[in-house]
Amino acid sequence: MTLYLGAFFIAFSLNIHAQHTPDIQKKYTREITKLGKDKALKKAFTVIDEQDDETMEDLVELTEILAPPFKETERGKRFASMLEEAGIDSIWTDKAGNVLGLRKGTAGIPGYVGLEAHLDVVFPEGTDVTVKKSGDTLKAPGIGDDTRGLSMVISVLKAMNKTGIRTEKDVLFVGSVGEEGLGDLRGMKYIFNESGLNVDSWIAIDGGDLGRISYAGLGSRRYKLVISGKGGHSWGSFGLANPHHALGKVIDVFATDAQSYTSGDISKTSFNIGRIGGGTSINSIPFESWMEVDMRALDPRNLQEIEDIFKTSVEKAITAYNRSGIRDQVTYELIRIGDRPSGELSPELPLIQRALAATSFFGKTPQPGRGSTNINIPVALGIPAVCIGRGGKGGGAHSLDEWYLNENGPEAIKLALLITLAQAGLKK
Repeated sequence: MTLYLGAFFIAFSLNIHAQHTPDIQKKYTREITKLGKDKALKKAFTVIDEQDDETMEDLVELTEILAPPFKETERGKRFASMLEEAGIDSIWTDKAGNVLGLRKGTAGIPGYVGLEAHLDVVFPEGTDVTVKKSGDTLKAPGIGDDTRGLSMVISVLKAMNKTGIRTEKDVLFVGSVGEEGLGDLRGMKYIFNESGLNVDSWIAIDGGDLGRISYAGLGSRRYKLVISGKGGHSWGSFGLANPHHALGKVIDVFATDAQSYTSGDISKTSFNIGRIGGGTSINSIPFESWMEVDMRALDPRNLQEIEDIFKTSVEKAITAYNRSGIRDQVTYELIRIGDRPSGELSPELPLIQRALAATSFFGKTPQPGRGSTNINIPVALGIPAVCIGRGGKGGGAHSLDEWYLNENGPEAIKLALLITLAQAGLKK
């Protein structure tokens, strides 16, 4: 079991859509301004502009390699080859399937700085991911979330190598697995809990406009409830315990108790029964019924409480149903299918201050927010992490009509580079 702790961990509730923009300390504004005037960095910015067509070609190529949940291998292979072509020092794919490229620093300072986007998309096998162009707009499932982020990671590496920029610290360029849905952040869980890598800061790119910055994680718990019975004919076995009937009672009890809790004086907490299924035919008593439940909360304590309510509701409803005079009984199994921790980092941390100052450097007002992204894992462990937007313009995420317009797209890549160099230290 992982214990989610950290010196800078704060489990207070802030609105998911907006947070108060923290003050940017003058020393970080000065640091970023000085770095932004560096000749090597200015040259790298120019290179990012000059290679924008290449970046868009990388985006199209990667988008057209479908990477469904748990099947990111082929896209990962191509992403790895792109890192190699861009001149990464070393590269490997770990046991979880994450692709990691290492660019060595010069100072031998312990701890890696990670720059990452996720490989997976929400779409299943068979989805048409051919990129179609409408004017200047590119349309394809997954083109923004998060394939654009992958192409940005490649662009940053190319710019650093073409200009000879060196960092004091080692930098990891990463394509991670398992960010979406039932992937349950498995790639990040492996990196931070099992890989043994000494990562001391993380910069994720994942959707949103230039200026979006998150350093807080929205936690979630997800369960599949499976109710089982003997099953039989709707007429001949009438009166036999029916898993569907039991499931209906569970839904009623849980929805009532959970609604009472979430409407109380607590920070935002949600619950949703997203899928139900089971049964063989209209004239058969099912032998199995199931549902999938998603619960989310800003505060880790509330997340635990809504989970406890769910478990109690299931036990209460099943017990009541089995005592209701039906013949035989139903049994049930609760399977946890998702666990994303909540957490928030102090905005006083150097990485977050640098990200805020760098955003302001590009003339944008930082827009702090909270989401369910790859940074949930390092944030919950107290490891400095931010998630920034992929810039440009886009919409339709998680839909077949997803689109991306490369309007000032290079600016977001420059922002990613600036934050990375500020955190890893630009060698003079």
